Amino acid sequence: MLSSDETYASLAGAWRLMLGKADGLRLLDLSADGFWNSFFAIVVAAPAMIVSWVGLANEIGDPDAFAGRLGMLIRLATVDIGSWLLPLVALALVAKHAGFGGRFVHYVVASNWASAIVAWIMLPSTLVRLVLPPTSAFAGLLWLFLFALSMMLTWRMTNAAISKGAAVGTAVFAGMFVVSLAVQTGLLALLGIALPTSGT
Repeated sequence: MLSSDETYASLAGAWRLMLGKADGLRLLDLSADGFWNSFFAIVVAAPAMIVSWVGLANEIGDPDAFAGRLGMLIRLATVDIGSWLLPLVALALVAKHAGFGGRFVHYVVASNWASAIVAWIMLPSTLVRLVLPPTSAFAGLLWLFLFALSMMLTWRMTNAAISKGAAVGTAVFAGMFVVSLAVQTGLLALLGIALPTSGT
């Protein structure tokens, strides 16, 4: 487990990258240990993600069956964790051939910590959904705004971490987005989850 100082430095580095500041890489541990330790970001993101899973499980699970909601929560967790990790596995297979193999570790470490930040950025939208009806226009607009903000910040992080120019960085960003969406869609179908159509 990482110390609080190491976790803070990693999050600060990722945040600087999300602001387009390449010097954020200096705050990240890009060693082999740092690579594997960056997956601790999942633990950092977990509280915010759990709130999201609980909210969705309450919406689409059986409201009268605790076991049904618990099962739904576990399936939602599987979808989110799979959507986090599997695209990175896919990137590992193509990074060298795509010409940015030397920046793969930089990207994975930065991406993991940035994903934890994104999970917390999206938390207000989740909290609003817990108190407003799923069809609320405000909840939908807030989710859309925070999602767009998260995508912009993630694009900046990708460009700064890859450091191969905007064209390559944008291609990596777009590719990872498409793969993540495909993984999410596939896991939802595989696990028999039908998400609400508003604000998801």
